[in-house]
Amino acid sequence: MSEDAVTTDESAPRDFAALRALIATRAATLPRRLTQVASYALENPDEIAFGTAASVAQHSGVQPSTLVRFSQALGYQGFSDLQEVFRSRLRDRVPSYDERLKQLRDHGIETSKTSLLLEGFAEAAERSVADFRAKVDPAQLDRAVEILTGAETIYLVGLRRSFPIASYMAYAMGKLGIRNILVDGIAGLGAEQMNFVSARDAVLSISFTPYASETVTLTHAARARDAKIVSITDSPFSPIAPIADVWLEIVEANFEGFRSMAATMALAMTLTVAVAGRRGEMGR
Repeated sequence: MSEDAVTTDESAPRDFAALRALIATRAATLPRRLTQVASYALENPDEIAFGTAASVAQHSGVQPSTLVRFSQALGYQGFSDLQEVFRSRLRDRVPSYDERLKQLRDHGIETSKTSLLLEGFAEAAERSVADFRAKVDPAQLDRAVEILTGAETIYLVGLRRSFPIASYMAYAMGKLGIRNILVDGIAGLGAEQMNFVSARDAVLSISFTPYASETVTLTHAARARDAKIVSITDSPFSPIAPIADVWLEIVEANFEGFRSMAATMALAMTLTVAVAGRRGEMGR
């Protein structure tokens, strides 16, 4: 496909989530310049919403005409048409925790009504798991298990929101006799905890939008040391996706802005037990 190849489609996504999903499915086929725009757009959605074609082109390192080609390649008439989707995202942006609680009250869901909260969070968890089961690539999953099984030491990197997943895996792997190091970054010592990673090891890196900067930095450092990388993230344009030997995509559902971690935890349990089983078969 050339950069000049464009399509127009009246059914082009009109909400940011659908647009993001479309970009993810098209990532492998977009020309280099259009991929550059796509990556910039997903990493800087506010700039796309508020910027001019000239400013966006300058910051993303392309010509303004490339923005038009990118928009048309996704089915929009032009850049301004695409820009409306990014502006609509601002109404649906991830709110602060205070805003989320207010949103619950505004929607008639009293935080004291525990059963209503449980219903909402359980439904979001069910959707997350169902969506992941429908979309997961078994071959990629097996490849991730193969990499982790072959590692001398598995380094687990998942900070901020992803830390519960990484810490669970450290606990479970320890119980199952799998050598691992939980990189928790306590006292700012994340880099020191990764000092001994080598080509004999594997790093399991976990991060979701907005991506934890230290997780990204540590994953790049491990890549520079030739360690194998398995990433769990939510987009092909995630900073920990392109540097991974294999990456697994999870987009968690949310309830009133609070995102589930159900699918990610299910994947963490799957990888942990599968690696233990594979190592047992190999007598390791």
